[in-house]
Amino acid sequence: MTQNEELITAFYTAFQQKNVPAMQASYADNATFSDAVFKDLSAKEVRAMWAMLIAAGKDMQLEFSNVKGTAQGGSADWVATYTFSQTGKKVINRIHAEFVIENGKITKHTDNFNFYKWAKQSLGTTGLLLGWTSTVKNKVRETAGKNLANFIKKQG
Repeated sequence: MTQNEELITAFYTAFQQKNVPAMQASYADNATFSDAVFKDLSAKEVRAMWAMLIAAGKDMQLEFSNVKGTAQGGSADWVATYTFSQTGKKVINRIHAEFVIENGKITKHTDNFNFYKWAKQSLGTTGLLLGWTSTVKNKVRETAGKNLANFIKKQG
């Protein structure tokens, strides 16, 4: 196993164990993160995002596979199963992650998943009918951004 594969495996193992400090320590101080909901987060924001999501995801379960390392980073597939706290609906989100890694730390993390499939599960009828629209995607992003900002403010 390459060093980058070891880092990615350690990150997702910490995630499975809900070990927020270990997850946060995987990121460089200049790290960035993006997915369909959270765009262009800084290292401080991504560290807070994982803490927030784990705190909210009381029943979250995580599986990961296909960890691959390259000289510049790596990738993995992961599945998060949880109850979406805002609606109480069960979600199974299948995600492909890409990483850029420098000096043993993640500097860029990009998660890709099908937003429409996520919206159908998490938002119910609204997601089914409107989850494909930019209006719904932008509203979800706005709400998530506000939740993250409030979480960071509470953390001090």
